[in-house]
Amino acid sequence: MRMGSWLAALLLSISLTTPALAAEGWWENDWPYRKIITLDTTASGLNVPGAVGRTLVLVRLHSGNFGFSDSLDTGADLRFTAADDKTPLPFHIEKYDAANQIATIWVSVPNLNGGEKQDIHLYYGNKNAPVGQDVAGSFDPDYAAVFHFTDGPGQPTSDATANKNNSQNAPAGVNDGAIIARGARFPGNAPLNIADSPSLAIPAGGAFTFSAWVKLGQPGQSTLFGRGDFAIGLNNAAPFVTAGGARLESSQPLKAGDWSHLAVAADGKTLRIYVDGVETAAASTALPAMAGPIALGGGFVGEMDEVRLSKVARSAAAILVEAKNEGAGDKLVAFGADEKQGGGHSPLLTIVQNTPFDAWVVIFILMIMFGIAAWVMFAKATYLGEADKANRAFMKHFRRLDDLVPFAQVQGIEAKERALIDKAPLKALYDVGMEELDLRKGMQLKKKGLTAETIEAMRASVDAEQVQQNEKLDKWMVLLTIAISGGPFIGLLGTVLGVMLVFGEVAAAGDVNINAIAPGIAAALLATVAGLGVAIPALFGYNYLNSRVVTIANEMRVFVDRLITRLAETHHHSMTPPPAQAGDAAIAQAAE
Repeated sequence: MRMGSWLAALLLSISLTTPALAAEGWWENDWPYRKIITLDTTASGLNVPGAVGRTLVLVRLHSGNFGFSDSLDTGADLRFTAADDKTPLPFHIEKYDAANQIATIWVSVPNLNGGEKQDIHLYYGNKNAPVGQDVAGSFDPDYAAVFHFTDGPGQPTSDATANKNNSQNAPAGVNDGAIIARGARFPGNAPLNIADSPSLAIPAGGAFTFSAWVKLGQPGQSTLFGRGDFAIGLNNAAPFVTAGGARLESSQPLKAGDWSHLAVAADGKTLRIYVDGVETAAASTALPAMAGPIALGGGFVGEMDEVRLSKVARSAAAILVEAKNEGAGDKLVAFGADEKQGGGHSPLLTIVQNTPFDAWVVIFILMIMFGIAAWVMFAKATYLGEADKANRAFMKHFRRLDDLVPFAQVQGIEAKERALIDKAPLKALYDVGMEELDLRKGMQLKKKGLTAETIEAMRASVDAEQVQQNEKLDKWMVLLTIAISGGPFIGLLGTVLGVMLVFGEVAAAGDVNINAIAPGIAAALLATVAGLGVAIPALFGYNYLNSRVVTIANEMRVFVDRLITRLAETHHHSMTPPPAQAGDAAIAQAAE
């Protein structure tokens, strides 16, 4: 049988019986695949109260929720549409690593409200698609500057908005494994400087929002954002804001060594501090006029990522979405199944596509094991069937023998039947018995007969042949026991490796919701299914074949007793009387 055909047949049969997810409507026919992404702000998801409005949503892709093999290596074919599946959504890619199957993408959602589930659609697979991202268009006009820190080491930091408020110098260092792709490192004496521009101007009493992901490396007095009389900093680990002569300090400090989301929002009347999306301090304070250059990270030792400056006061709901969507344990974004135009992807196909390489190696090993086990079952069943048939043919003629003679001398057997009988284990025992009889009779002629010890010696020879025939019956059966006991463990090894890989990718992507990890874990479980697919048929086959081996072995054991008995009865006249009887006869003769 062709190696691996069993798994292909299994996958095909399940695919045919698994209903495909129908793709109702389609945005563009040139895109063969799409995936539904649900933004859940209900209690089952992120649980956001109130209206959020236009929102920049982070979508993390990895092998557990997206088929990178169906997309271009650059991600140029990606497109997003709104809930109506007609309106394209602006988006841009911060990172797309097809080799490691990780991507971070920012999608502009026009309106998001608390307590609802809203679907957007990700289209992909058009191999001829031009680049479709719109970096500047992803941000609403109230953003003054957004820094992703995607620039290479030694390069000034680019402003992702259309305002182009780029930094004048490069960060002292970068970290490719920040909370969202690449981040900036600050050694404490090298702030990032941004020149003044009209798009950054904030009038006295105006609105303003600062937000950033912060990883504190060394507690102390530092400034995260400084501009004129306004500063946002850390007093050891506690965030604080100074606005003119007013000072506001958070009741919740940041955890050193961990990423925390920090936001400061001013609406002209109230100044608020948020840590990880939760308000931790508020005061009735108006902002002073902000103008002049900006310094990020003055005296700060640690890392920053995703720094945003807005000319409006972002709502508490918007800040909560920002903090929870971009951090670990995202509950806002839930991934649906992949769909294919004109039929859809079946869940099984999604599982196969997401199966990691480590699991495929294990599955390939299991395919080899199954092929060996299948060959053993087929070959052994064929051999046992022929042996059983040959035994019946042999016994038919054996029962008709009045005198035991070499089987080659038995008359009335056609050549075809004789060829079959030659394969009978019972005939092998019979032949050994007849050979031993001829040998022993020749040896005992000088002694005028066969002794009881000679009969037992003949039995020993036939028993030895029986052992050899039993070994033939049991040959290769150990391979089935290896498949039965080893298959599930090897499959489990593949599953463990696959799950480790999925969680490693999820950790790197920062997306740990169940919809993100479910496809990868389901794919990893395919190795365990393959292991059971090896063990279960091998178990049934072994039990069936072993029962037939036992039956034939019992037949041989019974036949040995029958053969020796027949030999003893047939040739009793040639046996020497026991010593005691010979002595009695001599005494009787002397008496006469």
